[in-house]
Amino acid sequence: MDRRKFITNAAVALASAAVAKVSGVAGVLSGTSKKNKTMKIVVLTGSPRRGGNSAYLAEQFIKGARESGHDTYRYDCAFRQVEPCRACNRCGMDGPCVIKDDFDELCPRLVEAGMVVFATPMYYFGMSAQMKRVIDRFYAINGQIKGASKKAAFLMTYADTSAKEAEPMLVHYRTLTDYLGWKSVGEVVAAGVWTAGSVRNTEYGEQAYQLGKSV
Repeated sequence: MDRRKFITNAAVALASAAVAKVSGVAGVLSGTSKKNKTMKIVVLTGSPRRGGNSAYLAEQFIKGARESGHDTYRYDCAFRQVEPCRACNRCGMDGPCVIKDDFDELCPRLVEAGMVVFATPMYYFGMSAQMKRVIDRFYAINGQIKGASKKAAFLMTYADTSAKEAEPMLVHYRTLTDYLGWKSVGEVVAAGVWTAGSVRNTEYGEQAYQLGKSV
């Protein structure tokens, strides 16, 4: 191949690569990327207050995810009968759990899910006890969900505005997903919301919605 032909071919290849790169970015931004495959998504909510702020974030995330074609399943931890883990180890970290309650309904959905979302208010600098109780029961199916190719996201609300106060919850979530080998794809940290519905007057609902659209 002569020098002139080589340079021409190289220029064409470079231009094609640039166009492909731009197209890929546009696809991600618009939610139409071919990589955006349909998933089964489990959304866990932790607030015992109906219509609360973290529940609203969950609703907005679900709205966005459904618009992108995903199959979503919402599990309201506070309104389910789920006992705390007894540390009996009868499950051997690979099921089944000896406790028979509403966690039985969630188990297969957690195993099948391509993504798990945690939506909780801050209660005394941690996630709600109702959500923690459900997460503790993950132990029984640890062997079935650890190392699986799952995505995860975290939606949290709290009354104060100090970023430092949100860190313990974020560290807990990140440590959990790191241990499980799940890929965290986003966090919405809604500060300064306390009374029921106050999050609706902020940008956090839109953030949760866009996160749902983008997964």
